[in-house]
Amino acid sequence: MPYIVLGCSVLVAAIDYIIKILVINNLKPISEVTVIPGLFYLRYVENRGAAFGMLSDARWIFIVFTIVIIIALIYYLFKKRVKSKLFNISAILIIGGGIGNLIDRIFYGYVVDYLSVSFFPPVCNFADYCITVGAGLMVIFLIFFSDFLNKKDKNNAKL
Repeated sequence: MPYIVLGCSVLVAAIDYIIKILVINNLKPISEVTVIPGLFYLRYVENRGAAFGMLSDARWIFIVFTIVIIIALIYYLFKKRVKSKLFNISAILIIGGGIGNLIDRIFYGYVVDYLSVSFFPPVCNFADYCITVGAGLMVIFLIFFSDFLNKKDKNNAKL
């Protein structure tokens, strides 16, 4: 199963890469396209920071952090061989999205963002949404479907 998760993660990263190439070639020259007036726009942004542009130009911190998270998830996939579909889907989204943004940071020095909705000010991209949904699913898995919290309780009981 870990190989399937990794293959699907590469597919997510490839989809992200293809979308970003289309955005760079078609949206960058015109900067913005209104999809749904007052609600949804395609807006070209070069994000040199993290979420909301925080820590702008801390490129190497983000590269190292992303690599560590990806390696930790891959290690866990192979070490624990979790059979939960929820865990595997969340791992696919986090690893694939992480690889997608990692490629941008390494080769461009910034992440290409392009999805803008009026009720959420930051401009994001496909990889960002994959990471966000994957992290949310991972939290749900850890709280409701794993023994993660039980292990902590057992450890605290021993102290």
